[in-house]
Amino acid sequence: MGFFDKLRKINIFGMATELNDDFYDELEESLILADVGMNTSLRVVAELKKRVKEKGIRTMNEAREVMKEILMESLDQGTSRLRIYTRPSIVLFIGVNGVGKTTTIGKVGARIKEMGKTVLFAAGDTFRAAASEQLTIWAERCDVPIVKQGEGADPAAVVFDAINSAKAKNINVVLVDTAGRLHNKANLMNELNKISRVIKRECPYACKEILLVLDATTGQNGLVQAKQFMETCGITGIVLTKLDGTAKGGIAIAIAEELKVPVKFVGMGEGINDLKQFDAREFVDALI
Repeated sequence: MGFFDKLRKINIFGMATELNDDFYDELEESLILADVGMNTSLRVVAELKKRVKEKGIRTMNEAREVMKEILMESLDQGTSRLRIYTRPSIVLFIGVNGVGKTTTIGKVGARIKEMGKTVLFAAGDTFRAAASEQLTIWAERCDVPIVKQGEGADPAAVVFDAINSAKAKNINVVLVDTAGRLHNKANLMNELNKISRVIKRECPYACKEILLVLDATTGQNGLVQAKQFMETCGITGIVLTKLDGTAKGGIAIAIAEELKVPVKFVGMGEGINDLKQFDAREFVDALI
């Protein structure tokens, strides 16, 4: 079974027999139901109509391949690879509570270790009592060091300590957990700005990624969250978690196209190996 085989598929191509108005209407509805979103669905279907006409396409198989090309283009918003070329590189993980942020940090840390790089965790979510404990469990599981302070500590101070520890130990990548308080955007902005200032001051040459972790099962609510985080603090990539079971998958296309940022990773389960670097071709093949 392939990594994306649990996705809810857009199966309109299996039911339709003619490339007519009814087909395009049903395709549009299927895309919307698959969480591709209204705006992206309308654009995709209009583009499919245009290319079918220009190329003189007559068969469903040909139309399906054109559809895949269009969706691939929507997802092509930059590389899915992390920019972690400096020593240290800094990766901030942001997102609301409950999306699987801490678990994702653990899984990404394990992947980076498999690449032969050294990793350090920074427990920057000092707002939620259990966050540091959860990250400590992942640090032990992945056998990586962790820098943390007590509940209510200044997250920027944690990042300061983590960067200097990474420098002293010659560590490749620092993965930073952050608090998920989107309901108070002013506090979140101030907190992330302070962290960014610390990184710039202590490690001005460092590669920096800001990854937004989203629960794929929330559908269009995930897109709303993504837009708010983009406005608040900017993001360089998306991690979609829980992309199994009830998740429809199309949200990846909507977010990539509307925010113009790449999907970096997708999670399909709770295991340490259930996180995969995003592959647009494999994803679209599974979805359609």
